[in-house]
Amino acid sequence: QLSEDVERVSENPTDEREGEMEVHGDASSVILPDGELGTTTPSLRFSKTCLKNVFSVILLFMYLLLMAVAVFLVYQTISDFREKLKHPVMSVTYKEVSLYDAPGIAFYPGKARLLSCKHHYYDHIPPLINPGQPGHIECTTQRINYTDPFTNQTMKYALVVQGPRDVKKKELVFLQFHLNETDQDFSAIDYLLFSSFQEFVNSPEKEKFMKDCESSYSSWKFSGGFRTWVKMSLVKTKEEDGSETVEFKQETSVVNYIDQRTNPGSDQLFFVVFEWKDPFIQTVQDIITANPWNMIALLCGIFLALFKAADFAKLSVKWMIKIRKRHLKRSRQVMNHIS
Repeated sequence: QLSEDVERVSENPTDEREGEMEVHGDASSVILPDGELGTTTPSLRFSKTCLKNVFSVILLFMYLLLMAVAVFLVYQTISDFREKLKHPVMSVTYKEVSLYDAPGIAFYPGKARLLSCKHHYYDHIPPLINPGQPGHIECTTQRINYTDPFTNQTMKYALVVQGPRDVKKKELVFLQFHLNETDQDFSAIDYLLFSSFQEFVNSPEKEKFMKDCESSYSSWKFSGGFRTWVKMSLVKTKEEDGSETVEFKQETSVVNYIDQRTNPGSDQLFFVVFEWKDPFIQTVQDIITANPWNMIALLCGIFLALFKAADFAKLSVKWMIKIRKRHLKRSRQVMNHIS
């Protein structure tokens, strides 16, 4: 068919010019963005379109991968937040003070008798002059009887002594007890610590106050025939409901007492020293490390990335469809022109 057209054009040159004008007219009516039809071969144009399609598919898969990573991050963020809500972290802070609120020391001496009590400073305790004999009681003390909070039947006798306050001067309280006879193989005196002696003094119901203290605080012992050092530290715990509980931690060291009396006899002597370990009040509270605002900001960023990725993927698909339609349209135009 082409050879016949060539022969016909060679015989009729005028018809050839008219045909060329018609062809050029038709060609000019077609929009070719990649250059003129005569300067770009179909194979080169097809290779460029193929590369664009491959690149678009690669980008689409990359953004799908990024979307999957973003979804995983959302799930992991929410899981970590819920886990932190279930397991709060214990926070410990220390507050330094120069003066403590004087604690109360409740002794349960039984048959033992308080011989002497005195406040000393700078961690200096002078030697005893008349051990086992009544001496000066320079401490603030109160005696109280109340029923046992656990049995509500037996009566308990307590001797409450005001504890040390001045931690800068290393204030300590030194007490001496005497027990004439005992029907037990081991002799010891029970005691407990509570946070404020002044609160006990101002309490209108001291019996109830002591029962509550015995129910809340732990009790300890110190033995006869020894000098016992008790170093106290104060721990405040803040509960979830906002209330605050106070407890004591103590370090105890025991030193043997060498009885140098001429006639020791069968009586027992008790020596105990109370002092503060350090000027720091320890505060313990549970805190939740999960910050909801950080999580919300992270989720907003992740969802924004998801929407942008979805929008880009949609535009990429539309662009690929448009390129495909344009390629098919060009192929049909070239075939029609050849025909």
